[in-house]
Amino acid sequence: MRIFFTGGSGKAGHHVAPYLASQGHHVTNADLTPLRHPDVTDLRVDLTDAGQVYSALAGMPTMADLEAADPRAGGGSGYDAVVHFAAIPSLLLAPDATTFAANVLGHYHVLEAATRLGIRKVVFASSETTYGVCFARGERKPLYVPVDEEHPVVPEDAYAMSKVAGEVVARSFAARTGADVYGLRINNVIEPHEYAEKFPPFLADPSLRRRNIFAYIDTRDLGQLTLRALETDGLGYQVFNVANADMSVAATTREVIDTFYADVEVRREMGRDETFYSIDKARDLLGYAPQHSWRDVLADPRAGA
Repeated sequence: MRIFFTGGSGKAGHHVAPYLASQGHHVTNADLTPLRHPDVTDLRVDLTDAGQVYSALAGMPTMADLEAADPRAGGGSGYDAVVHFAAIPSLLLAPDATTFAANVLGHYHVLEAATRLGIRKVVFASSETTYGVCFARGERKPLYVPVDEEHPVVPEDAYAMSKVAGEVVARSFAARTGADVYGLRINNVIEPHEYAEKFPPFLADPSLRRRNIFAYIDTRDLGQLTLRALETDGLGYQVFNVANADMSVAATTREVIDTFYADVEVRREMGRDETFYSIDKARDLLGYAPQHSWRDVLADPRAGA
């Protein structure tokens, strides 16, 4: 595939874009900051400018296309798919109004240009924050666990609001065009080197992970899931929780329930270390099979408990 990848220079993107390229796909990184990876093409694009987005998607992906191009042809895109990860990625990085406006406008421009140019597959980054727990003021608990994609999305913050709005936009374009548009509600993104740096406090004090529903996603498994979403056709509009199979803490699921979710409905039996951020849908529909864990790097202090 020829993939138009927005935000390939970000924390998640700079792992996922090269991974897709390593799987044999041509990847163009549309970003304000170049990735400068030998296997990925950089293209400077301001997603808040509709003209730039449309022109970029209507352009030729590679220099080799100069030889193959029919000068009389036009009206379509040289790309087969879009992966849209670009956004202001959190609270407190810009004023709230700026975060909301940039994220929603850029998302709209990408979906509009892609579908008008006939691209039939768009995979976009939504967020764990849509469930309203991560950036809530004070403590907010899920209505039930494990949290699946049917859980209400009623956030209070500008970043998560922009992600919910993006899902509404995506669903509308899918309905209008019949394209496959899949949203990834990505949990806290962890790079491999961060296990040794960040996880020891999490293992000692699980309360540090309450806002992330005790979950995480390894960038390598995020790459796998993105690829599976690109390779799976015919699902129309869908959203998928994205996390690893286990929790980001050493406490067992029973201990987490007793300590943090005693008054929360538990809808099914859960494994000893199973994530409270359900990935069953991604497993069932995309064949997602996460491969990585903090336990590959750190000793589990509760092993045998």
